[in-house]
Amino acid sequence: MRKCIVLLSFLGVIRAVSAQLEEVRRMSKILCSSEFHGRGYVNHGDSIAARFLENEFNKIGVKYLTGQQSYFQSFAHNVVTFPDAMELVINRDTLIPGIDFMVDPNSGSSNQTWKTLKLTTEDLFSENLKTRFYSSRIKDQESINSCIIDIRALQGDSLKKVKIELIPTLAQQLHVLVITDDKFTFSVGNEPFSYSLIYIKGNKYQEKARIYTNIHATFVQNYLSTNVVGMIPGIKKTKQTIVLSAHYDHLGKMGAKTYFPGANDNASGVAMLLELARYYAKNPVNYNIVFIAFAGEEAGLLGSSYFVQYPWLKLEDIHFLINLDIMGSGEEGITVVNATLHPEKFEQLSSINKQFNYLPIIKQRGKAANSDHYWFSERGVPAFFIYTMGPNKNYHDIYDTYENLSFSKFIPISELLKKFINGF
Repeated sequence: MRKCIVLLSFLGVIRAVSAQLEEVRRMSKILCSSEFHGRGYVNHGDSIAARFLENEFNKIGVKYLTGQQSYFQSFAHNVVTFPDAMELVINRDTLIPGIDFMVDPNSGSSNQTWKTLKLTTEDLFSENLKTRFYSSRIKDQESINSCIIDIRALQGDSLKKVKIELIPTLAQQLHVLVITDDKFTFSVGNEPFSYSLIYIKGNKYQEKARIYTNIHATFVQNYLSTNVVGMIPGIKKTKQTIVLSAHYDHLGKMGAKTYFPGANDNASGVAMLLELARYYAKNPVNYNIVFIAFAGEEAGLLGSSYFVQYPWLKLEDIHFLINLDIMGSGEEGITVVNATLHPEKFEQLSSINKQFNYLPIIKQRGKAANSDHYWFSERGVPAFFIYTMGPNKNYHDIYDTYENLSFSKFIPISELLKKFINGF
């Protein structure tokens, strides 16, 4: 009889975990779907995601923060978008956005046949750059409207200088095509170049080819984005608060057909945020737990910066903040940013992991301005930024899809976090 009870109890746990993971998968899949347009700024994908999260918070039972009448904290910012035309033709080959070529996030528009000047390495590092060397060259050849740069042979500081300094300078003077074999990654721009800047895979470029582009870039000023903020009040009235956060925005679209699903970054982190919200709605603790889904992270940590400037709760009341990103794998453990700033808390987290054997490793890392924890840390709020490590290396590209999420350690990580949070 006792064995039967134990078996039934074990089967009950298995069913509960299965249901839990199924809900996590459902949330992630919805957030990655094409209806959300990459949770960016084309077709207001981020606003669609914000309204979805509003509904989920409400269903879970997450409350408004004291004194607020909504989950929404809105702020305005500038952004470069690519809402429709995204075409690059080499001779008769129409290339595929995100696979064969990628525009720079700050690229300008381009609708023309290119009449190019191919620049040499000697040209790139000419001291005459600061005296508008390239413009002078173009004036001598009035038909030139663009240039081609091959960066495949460059390395180290030379490559860094060309990418960070020289190429953006060129894109303010003429259209630029950069030949590269580097992995394509996209981002969010907010300072548009005067001309188009395009990166092309080396195997897709053809010497002396006819190049045609039709790229539509739109600079949107005072675009309205929204942090989604709620709380589970403590069992007893208290000011002491734990904040759990994850950014829900992603890169959006690059043209009408190409979008960035942002599965690992950061639909998976939002799924973890919602999983913890469901748990604490049913199992409240002695302190308040505030949940923040940040907007504008990919555009420069804008949502968290705004929240810290105009906080909905006193920052000194935040006992600890845990920021969650890239929660979709974990086969190789997790990394904890700010671990060296808070060694006692890191040791507490590590001890729980050793006791229950949740993860193969918890790697400590120092201070870094790489996610929404940063602005809180700068204001003296104790904070960890936690992300998973694993074989899924898809990041800021079109391959960061729901199908590529393993969720291998999602449940163990959620259990680790619950025990860590419950220990405050």
